[in-house]
Amino acid sequence: MKKDFNVIQIKGTKGILMLIATGCCLFAGFAVFPGWVAMQIWNFVASYAGNVPLIGLFQGVLLWGILVAAYFTFRKERVVICLKDPRGLSEEELKAVFANIKKQTGDDKIIQAMMKARETELKLKETEDLENKKTEIK
Repeated sequence: MKKDFNVIQIKGTKGILMLIATGCCLFAGFAVFPGWVAMQIWNFVASYAGNVPLIGLFQGVLLWGILVAAYFTFRKERVVICLKDPRGLSEEELKAVFANIKKQTGDDKIIQAMMKARETELKLKETEDLENKKTEIK
């Protein structure tokens, strides 16, 4: 197995063009198309509502953005993101992060098993650290 492989490698003009094409496709798929659908739905409802103005594609994309932002703002589940290096966290901080993750996972058996394995690993590390300190003292 090759140890130093590159997942994404951009070489020359062809690589840059491929990167631009990929970015355009992602933007079209995740912003423009849902915006177009939102525009069609709005204009369909507006045709039956009377004095509601029709919207264009740009306004449809903005409407889609508002819907996505509202969804992430008002949903009940919260996402815990830890950007610190776990080695730099104190034990209390690690326990708080694990408690938040356990609370979010609910009945997900895979994540619960992973959490138990990580907790066991941390307990073993604590035990080894205590044993090392005891041997240093003697």
